[in-house]
Amino acid sequence: MKVLVTGAGGFIGSHLVRRLLDRGDMVRGLLLPGEPDRELASLGMEVFRGDLTDPSTIRGVAEGCDKVVHAANRTLDWGTKRQFYSIGVDGTRHLLEECAGKVERFLFISSVAAYGLGVHMKDFDEDTPLVKTGIHYGDAKAEAEQLVRAYHSRDALKATVVRPSNVTGPGSVWVREVLDAMYRGPLPLIDGGAHSASLIYVENLVDGILLALDAEIAAGRTYNLRDDYRVTWREYLEGLGSLVGKRPRGSLPFGLAWKLGRVCDALFAPLNVRPPATALAVGVMGRDLDVDTRRAWEELGWRTRVPWEEAWRSIERWVKKEYRPPRERGS
Repeated sequence: MKVLVTGAGGFIGSHLVRRLLDRGDMVRGLLLPGEPDRELASLGMEVFRGDLTDPSTIRGVAEGCDKVVHAANRTLDWGTKRQFYSIGVDGTRHLLEECAGKVERFLFISSVAAYGLGVHMKDFDEDTPLVKTGIHYGDAKAEAEQLVRAYHSRDALKATVVRPSNVTGPGSVWVREVLDAMYRGPLPLIDGGAHSASLIYVENLVDGILLALDAEIAAGRTYNLRDDYRVTWREYLEGLGSLVGKRPRGSLPFGLAWKLGRVCDALFAPLNVRPPATALAVGVMGRDLDVDTRRAWEELGWRTRVPWEEAWRSIERWVKKEYRPPRERGS
C-alpha cells in the first residue's frame, strides 16, 4: 500500500510516516519547499514538495497512492483568520480536488476544537453538533470536516475524520510552546488548573489513525481519540515546568482569562505579533475536553497502549536533551 501524508515534516505527520514505513508501507510525504524532512527520506519516504495553498504546486501529489492522511495544518495558537483558513480550509479543498477519484481512503486529522472552544466537552460524542466560536483554529477544522464529508457523500472518495484531543509527546506543541510561554513571562493556571488536560500521546494517536485508515467500517465515520490518563492541567504544567526550573504562576478564573484572550487576539494577530494570551489556549486549558471515545473502542478496537508514566518519561528525556529556551533559539 502507498500512503500520501501531508504535513509529513510536522509532529504528528513525522511519527505517522515512521510507523507506516516500519510496517512496510510505501509513503509519499508532502513537504513545503525548503522544509526539513526530519531524515524521513533516508528512511525511505518519497518527498513531494508543494504548498497546499497553491493548487498548481500539488498537481499529481496523489498519483499512484492508495490512501491519504491529511495532517498538514497551522498548529500555533495565534494568527489571523486568513492564516488558519488558507491552509485549514482552502488547502483541504485543494487536496480533496486533487485526490477525488484517485484514492481509496482520505483520512482527515481534525481536532476536538472543532466542537467549539470555550465550553466543557466532557462526554461529547461524534454526533455532538459542531459550533463556530470565532476561534479560527477550531472554526477552520469544523469547515474542513464539512468539506471532507461532502466529498464522501457524493462518492468522490471514501473519507474518515479523526478528532484527537490535546496531542503531547517529545517536542509537541503542548510541550515546546508551554515551556516557551513559561520562559517568556508568567504563565497562570486557569481555574487553578483543576480541569483535565485531556491528553493523547502521539504514539497512541498514531495507533488510532492506522486503525481508522485500515478498517472498512471507518469509511464515512468520525472518531474521537483521547487517552484515559487522569492528569489535570496543574499536574501537567507543574511537571513540565519542573524539568526546566519553572512553574506556572498564579491563577485566573476562566471568564476573565477568556475575555483577556479574546482582546489579545484582536489586538495582536492583525499585526502578526504573538499575543501574550490567546483565547485558543484559554479555551483548551480552562475547560474539560474529555470527549467520549467509545466509538473508537467499539468499532476500531482502539485503546491507550502507551501508559502515562512511559509517555512522561519520553517527554522528560526530550526536554532534558533537546529543548532550548526561546532566547537560545533566537525566537
